[in-house]
Amino acid sequence: MNSIQPITSIRGGVHEKLPHESGHKHVAGTAEYIDDMPEPAGTLHAYLGLSQRAHAEIVSIDLDAVAACEGVVGVLTADDIPGHNDVSPAGKHDDPVFAVGKVEFHGQPIFAVIAETRQMARQAATKAKIEYRDLDHVTDVLEAERANYPLVIDPLKLERGDILAAMSKARNRLVGEMRIGGQDHFYLEGHISFAIPAEDDEVIVYSSTQHPSETQHMVAYVLGVPSNAVTVNVRRMGGGFGGKETQANLFAAAAAIAAKKYNRAVKIRPDRDDDMVATGKRHDFHVAYEIGFDDEGRIEAVDATYSARCGFSADLSGPVTDRALFHADNCYFYPHVRLRSRPLKTNTVSNTAFRGFGGPQGMVGGERMIEEIAYALGKDPLDIRKANFYGGEGRNVTPYHQTVEDNIIPQIVAELEESSDYAARRAAILNFNRESRIIRKGIALTPVKFGISFTKTEYNQAGALVHVYADGSIHLNHGGTEMGQGLYTKVAQVVADEFQVDLNRIKVTATTTAKVPNTSATAASSGSDLNGMAAANAAQQIKARLVDFAVEKFGVAKQEVFFEPNMVRAGDNLVPFNEFIRAAYGARVQLSAAGFYKTPKIHWNRSEGRGRPFYYFAYGASVSEVSIDTLTGEYQVDRTDVLHDVGRSLNPALDLGQVEGAFVQGMGWLTTEELWWDAKGRLRTHAPSTYKIPLASDRPRQFNVNLASWSVNREETIRRSKAVGEPPFMLAISVLEALSMAVASVADYRLSPRLDAPATPERVLMAVERLREAER
Repeated sequence: MNSIQPITSIRGGVHEKLPHESGHKHVAGTAEYIDDMPEPAGTLHAYLGLSQRAHAEIVSIDLDAVAACEGVVGVLTADDIPGHNDVSPAGKHDDPVFAVGKVEFHGQPIFAVIAETRQMARQAATKAKIEYRDLDHVTDVLEAERANYPLVIDPLKLERGDILAAMSKARNRLVGEMRIGGQDHFYLEGHISFAIPAEDDEVIVYSSTQHPSETQHMVAYVLGVPSNAVTVNVRRMGGGFGGKETQANLFAAAAAIAAKKYNRAVKIRPDRDDDMVATGKRHDFHVAYEIGFDDEGRIEAVDATYSARCGFSADLSGPVTDRALFHADNCYFYPHVRLRSRPLKTNTVSNTAFRGFGGPQGMVGGERMIEEIAYALGKDPLDIRKANFYGGEGRNVTPYHQTVEDNIIPQIVAELEESSDYAARRAAILNFNRESRIIRKGIALTPVKFGISFTKTEYNQAGALVHVYADGSIHLNHGGTEMGQGLYTKVAQVVADEFQVDLNRIKVTATTTAKVPNTSATAASSGSDLNGMAAANAAQQIKARLVDFAVEKFGVAKQEVFFEPNMVRAGDNLVPFNEFIRAAYGARVQLSAAGFYKTPKIHWNRSEGRGRPFYYFAYGASVSEVSIDTLTGEYQVDRTDVLHDVGRSLNPALDLGQVEGAFVQGMGWLTTEELWWDAKGRLRTHAPSTYKIPLASDRPRQFNVNLASWSVNREETIRRSKAVGEPPFMLAISVLEALSMAVASVADYRLSPRLDAPATPERVLMAVERLREAER
């Protein structure tokens, strides 16, 4: 081994702006998704037969015509399930693979056709003859309340202080309500699973899932086999956004049942319409609130109930509605507070996780209360926001009794207020609105405080597997899934940084339950936090062994051994990484390690409504300016400025992309994406033709996005970074608030417009007319 001079730095460590590891493949169309995989000879295709009623008893089922169709190999019903007819993630056993005796929403799976081609299976599924006895149904959350429908899971109450006394003493009180719409995930790649039978009781499942371990356990449960018989593999997803955290289980189970029954590979991929009809969405909410405040706009008491349309089963509605309450305060201190959830059953598809996981709905409700106070007092809503920010001792405890220790929102807002020239622009808009008859403008600056961690404590853990091969190349596997967000890239950067080698030495392989067991969902914005730390832990174990080897080989002290760029230094010896690893292998040093990490400090007692559910908070703020046509309700977003906190970014390029994408997706939720069920309980917005996601032309005309480069996470996260998946989604609330100001101008800002979300052009127009009528 010869001593040589090292290069100055590695290519691809943490904190560098690097492209997504599959970005070039996405652009070229060479990234392999499940539907691109070569199919083994004899592969069969499954298609679901869906209920045509929203709530009904099944009187009879005649599937003879289905079975007689060309190419049909068989038809599966609940009778064909060898284990349990249940894929409920909450353990309430209320989410069957196939309905038995009764259907609870329009689009509920009743059977699956297995045929030689997908088209044959799809056509055959339409031939079923099912007789129903209709039952009363409800699709709306308030209808469910009036019909005394049950709660799908126990509600949560958060309370601090003396709400009754504080409310009665408040100088000013307001009572109001708000509807907040749901949202379809609309991922580019819909749900898909591909199951291949193996020997004995084994099956291999390729699934577009954010939670491979849960999919593994659900498939095993349905098949009646132990989890070690099921292997779930995920190389990448074409988008997830929470929609593939639990909803993939149904498709994986159906494919696996068929694969084992017919001993042939089976693929299932619904078309977009059926995917949207049969799979869960973001919960829509009704928020009823009472607020007490002083003449300066400082909040003294908040009493609010957050009711949610949960669908026919529990799914993740419990933790989703819990997290809505956790974020009803956003950045504001409530001296006396009572928040209650109402997770209501409805005869609709069971709603599920979606980016922000209830937090956005809670935050929109909280911002509506701020807006109400501002219009009641005739003040700029930003002044009300700043007056109510969390502060020092006595004003830093949340409704769930966690102390806010890392509050940087005043600094974030002050910096953005100055850089966006907010005050001058608002003054100009007020002048413009006084002169303009038809077009009105609005501007709003809204903050974000978002808690990071799973509130289910056991999910705050991760595993990783790192192999260093004898040639110096490195194999990395971990429990996180890649859905376009760049998780694989970030974790590979962490491992490259640990070993001080170029990123191109790291090969990240498909997430699989066969390598890293008992993984948590890639959700709650915790993918990099958890898997990055687990991978670092594995690398550090290997490095410790390599240091011991260097000490023995070169006769130096441990403190004289360093990993330098693509080199290892041991005293006066500087050895290329490849040569050093080859020598370590020759000396029988173990070059593999399983890493593990669990989030510290967190604890939560749901029954008491107190604890520390979040390890830390991520912050951000946005300013949006809009123009509306008061004759049609049409509008455009003229400009948006964003300043967002990601701590010390692992990869600023990826983080900027996440902030930009989250903002646009959040804007779609709050402005254009509307879910609508008809009187028969049928979802009618189930395709691109009827469901409007944001287009390129809908984005802000001027879009300025910056990361708070000065921020460093005070907690010991991976390289002091912060999560970025969910927090920036709520930045889009500034668009809703700006639209509200534009509408309010028609009544000289004396009345709160109380815009419901999504604020479609129709709702904007109706709000304008409502205020004009109130002025007459």
